[in-house]
This record gives sequence, structure tokens and C-alpha cells, in this order.
Amino acid sequence: MNKLEAYGHIAALAIRGDLVFPTSVNAALRVQLALDDPDCPIEEAIRLVLQEPQLAARTVALSNSAMFNRTSGPEVVNVRSAIMRIGYHNLFALAAAMVVRSFGAKITNPDVRAKAEQLWQHTVHVACLSRILAREVTGANPDTALFASIVHEVGNFYLLSRADEFPGLLDDDPDNWQPASEEIITREVLAKLNVPEPVSTAIQNLRDGFLQIPPETLLDTLILANQLSPVASPMAPPPRELPPQGDSVIDLFIDDEMMESIMAEAERDAAAMNAALLV
Repeated sequence: MNKLEAYGHIAALAIRGDLVFPTSVNAALRVQLALDDPDCPIEEAIRLVLQEPQLAARTVALSNSAMFNRTSGPEVVNVRSAIMRIGYHNLFALAAAMVVRSFGAKITNPDVRAKAEQLWQHTVHVACLSRILAREVTGANPDTALFASIVHEVGNFYLLSRADEFPGLLDDDPDNWQPASEEIITREVLAKLNVPEPVSTAIQNLRDGFLQIPPETLLDTLILANQLSPVASPMAPPPRELPPQGDSVIDLFIDDEMMESIMAEAERDAAAMNAALLV
């Protein structure tokens, strides 16, 4: 089966809703569904997190990381305190990260596993950059930007999870028809994961979107974070390069000092997130 046939087959299955998710994804989705309710009682949130030992461990680890403990507060040693520190929105994003990570858990082909790992590192860096850019530059909601970034490559993670079944997915694509199939698959996976419409729309517009000046939206935040990420997506075409600082409209909203600060903080946060999610 060549690349065209493989993508066409998976896209057709996606349109029919026939998406194959690992068992661990379904478990994390149950947690997400409950946490999507802002009125979810704290006791229910604690119960749900404790039902998933990996999520519980990672929630506590993330709450103690520099990403969420910037004031060097006391070490958190239980799920209740961890949820109180990071909040529902970030717990929701952490559950989403488990979903995304789960797609690559059973990949056996070493080349595909390498792509999945690079895609994960790209995702982590984009997530950390998006959170900071939303706070410092675009004015988008930082929690929403973090969540959107964590799931923005979920369609490609899903494709990689099926690559052992469809080796043609790794073939070259000289006719450049792959984007159309990816759009279908990404749209259906986002729908299956119940990603909110504003987030889903921004993700689906990311491939062909253009940065508005000044950048103000979630889409602008995602575009900037993808362009600034030190790790490229192995599934994406070569990114549109940012002109050198000083020769671009980017100086209108990010000067050299701010850029250095953003990149340094994002690198620290990416290390913290990786450490927490490896628990």
C-alpha cells in the first residue's frame, strides 16, 4: 500500500468515525470529559485523578516543577494540593498530554518511534512558548493556548500510531496531496476528542494561517510558537522562516530582550514539563 492509498484509507475510516484509540487514551478521555465541567467538585476531580495512577503522579510532579512553583513554595505531596496549585484548566491540559503521548506508546518501528518522539518534543516546546506568548504578547488565554498547543499535532500522532499497519505512510509525497488527507484526519480526531470548537478551528487553520499584526488571537499565538520552536515537527513541510530580528515586523511586538526572556523561560518550562510527564 503506497502513501496515497494509506492516507486515503485512514481518512475514509476517520470520516466514518472508525478511529482506533489505545485503551489508555479512552481512560484519559474520561478524566477530560469530567474536568471539562467547570462545576466539577474538587472531590470528584481528586477521585478521577487517583483512578489513573500515572495521571496522579504526573499531576503532583508538574505542580512541584518550576513551571507552576515559581515562588519556591512548599513541596506538594498529594493530589488535592497539586490540583489546587495547577488548577482545572492545566489539569485538563495534562490529561490531554497523556492522550497525545499514548498514541505513540505501542509504535514498534524504530523510525516511526523517532518521529513520534521528535513530534512530542516539538509539541512540548510549542506548548510552553504558546503559554508565555499568550501571557506576554498576544493577550490570548494562556491556559487555552497551552491546551491548544498540546493537541495541535494530535492528528499526526494518530497517523504515526497507525504507521505500523500502513508502512506507506512514510513514503515520499512528491505530488503534495498529503495535506488534504491530514486535514480530514485531524478534524475527525479533534472531534472524537471533544476539543472545543474555538480551539479546533485555530488548529485546523494553522497550516495555512498568516500572522496578523499585532498578533492577538489564539491562532496568532500558535503560529508564533510554531515558528519559534527550536524543535520542528517531523510531519510538517519546512516552516515559513522568520526574518532576522531587526528586519521584521516582529520587532514591533517582541524586541531582542523580550525574545531572549521568552525563549529562556520556555526552555525551562519544556524541561519541567518533560520531567513531569516522564514520571
